[in-house]
Amino acid sequence: MKIFIDSADLGEIREAVAMGAVDGCTTNPSLIAKTGKSQREIVAQICEILDGPISAEVLSTKYDEMVVEGRALAKWHKNIVVKIPLIQDGLKAVRTLTQEGIKTNVTLCFSPTQALLAAKAGATYISPFVGRLDDAATEGMDLIEKIVRIYENYGYQTEVLVASVRHPVHVVQAAEIGAGACTIPFKVIQQLAYHPLTDSGLAKFLEDAKKTPKNG
Repeated sequence: MKIFIDSADLGEIREAVAMGAVDGCTTNPSLIAKTGKSQREIVAQICEILDGPISAEVLSTKYDEMVVEGRALAKWHKNIVVKIPLIQDGLKAVRTLTQEGIKTNVTLCFSPTQALLAAKAGATYISPFVGRLDDAATEGMDLIEKIVRIYENYGYQTEVLVASVRHPVHVVQAAEIGAGACTIPFKVIQQLAYHPLTDSGLAKFLEDAKKTPKNG
């Protein structure tokens, strides 16, 4: 399973890349706003740090405007994936951009029917939001199971990119289900590497090492 970092924080992205943990990056207007910089400036810097798919989101909601904006975003860098909301005009924009060879990431997916339409429109990625469904007293990972099964049933090439990931269990469940990728906040990437027995075991090894003769 691929791991993307869900961040616009350049320090976080550099650290995750140094760990060898990430294959791509997703951003959104909320993450960009925290940086105090323009989307173009931040995305350009991310492209210098990370060689992989990098999602940049359109801010328009009308078909014609999304297509124009998507074309412009795609010209920023070869790794740009145009992120588009799952609305009717968004699906039309995905179809047009896909026909032009532009990669797309359809975001804010909350149902299997939405995911089915995104795949039929030719989306490169579908981003179901599992954490937000959990917040609404719905089992978010059930949605991932349904989407993966539907895509496998009919051979759709759209990749399931699990989003709104809140904790390591989401990542494990997504991998068990067979999702193509997860996009994860840096905090959760750090949690993936942590286990208390690793820390306690290392502490014991280092303590015992002090009791042994020095090498050479």
